[in-house]
Amino acid sequence: MTYENRARLRSLGISVGHYPIGELNAITDVAGVSIGHFTCVEGDRIRTGATAILPHAGNLFQEKVPAALAVFNGFGKFAGSTQIAELGEIETPILLTNTLGVGRAIEAINRHTLAQAGNEWVVSLNAVVGETNDSRLNDIRAARPSVDQMLEALSAAKAGPVEEGAIGAGTGTVAFGLKGGIGTSSRIVVVAGISYTVGVLVQSNYGGKLTVAGQPYEAEGHDKDGSIVMIVATDAPLCSRNLQRLAERCFGGLARTGAALSNGSGDYALAFSTAEEVRRTPKHRKTVAHYPVLSNDVVSPLFEAVIEASEEAILNSMTMATTTHGFNAGTGKPSTIHAISLDALKRR
Repeated sequence: MTYENRARLRSLGISVGHYPIGELNAITDVAGVSIGHFTCVEGDRIRTGATAILPHAGNLFQEKVPAALAVFNGFGKFAGSTQIAELGEIETPILLTNTLGVGRAIEAINRHTLAQAGNEWVVSLNAVVGETNDSRLNDIRAARPSVDQMLEALSAAKAGPVEEGAIGAGTGTVAFGLKGGIGTSSRIVVVAGISYTVGVLVQSNYGGKLTVAGQPYEAEGHDKDGSIVMIVATDAPLCSRNLQRLAERCFGGLARTGAALSNGSGDYALAFSTAEEVRRTPKHRKTVAHYPVLSNDVVSPLFEAVIEASEEAILNSMTMATTTHGFNAGTGKPSTIHAISLDALKRR
């Protein structure tokens, strides 16, 4: 891999949208959310990894959070999706990794969750795993990252600044024929007189004709196919139905970047609320529960904010990514994917 000085979008003098950003301009601006990476670089052929997202620092199986998944084009794999759709909640951390690593990621989440105090008698879990295919830079058949390496991503999860670019699950990804990766952004929104935060983290690995803040970016060649996973966190008290609507707005930000949204794309967005008042605690699950939630009439600012944050997170994933030399598992040949030119962006 080639390491050079990189910068986030706003450091280049380019901003997206009009809502204010959070302190870190990251998904971790939503209190309680933590992110962990494991980056797997071995020899000339392995360029992959895993990224963990934890909605809160407690026992997620015991204190589940409301959630919803939106699928724009479903050419991909998203483990745990049917139970999310059925129950409107998640009960484990979320792992992002490569296409052939989904099974290992499930096993890592199982081990992590079953080992937590209070889960000694748990016999069923709904592990949540998203993926994109990094085989243009990674020997994806080599069974990396391993289960133990994915456990390291879970163990490494922390609040604070989020590392972006060619790291974790974004180590081997490609976007618009350029180096993709992990990116994040956040927005602050006032709803009904109360300030709420929306944060987005993406694993970008898709195609189209790149547009940066409304202007085309000219690059040699354009991919059409590929995938993206977008994770949305908010501290706004939303029911799973309105979290579904929030997740769907991610595709507005995706479209703004020039996504092809092709037959061969996998476009997934998962949204969850960290608000303690809407958590599915053991007490709430055993009785008639009363949840204070935002109404339909006041959620539109959150929708607009997630469009902005999704677009900026995607662009951050590219401006922070580095030129990467790896192995194309589809051709058996060495492969190089170049990072987006920051100088070209500054000259716009």
